[in-house]
Amino acid sequence: MTAQARKEVLESASWMTAAQVAKAAGFNVTNPSAQPNRWKKEGRIFAVRHHGVDYFPGYTLDARAGYLPLRGLAKILAIFDGRKDSWGLAYWFSSANSFLGGQRPQDVLSVDPEQVASAAEDELVGVAHG
Repeated sequence: MTAQARKEVLESASWMTAAQVAKAAGFNVTNPSAQPNRWKKEGRIFAVRHHGVDYFPGYTLDARAGYLPLRGLAKILAIFDGRKDSWGLAYWFSSANSFLGGQRPQDVLSVDPEQVASAAEDELVGVAHG
C-alpha cells in the first residue's frame, strides 16, 4: 500500500534530482547538488528519497526566478517541522484539501502560498483535536 501511495505521489508532479535542479538553475559548480541540498538543510525546500536518490518537487521551485525555492514554502515547511517527514509532506501537498476548496496544495502554492500556509496550520489543528 505504501509503494502504491508513493508511486501516485511521484506521478502527481514533476520531480527532479539535485543535479537536475542545479542544471535548470544554471549552477556552474563542481558539486551541482550542493545548492539544492543546502536549501533542504536550511528548510527552504524538501525532497523525498526514492531508490536511494533524493527527488525535489518541481512545484516548489520558481522557474521564473531561476529555479529558486518558492517564497512562502519555508514557512509551510516550518509549520510541519517535526510533524511530517518528507514523504508525509509529499502526500499532503499532493492531496485534495478542503481548506483550499478541494484543490491540492501543490497546485495553489505558487499562486497563494499564504493560503497554503493557513491550510497547513489547519491540518495541524485537525491533528491536535482529532
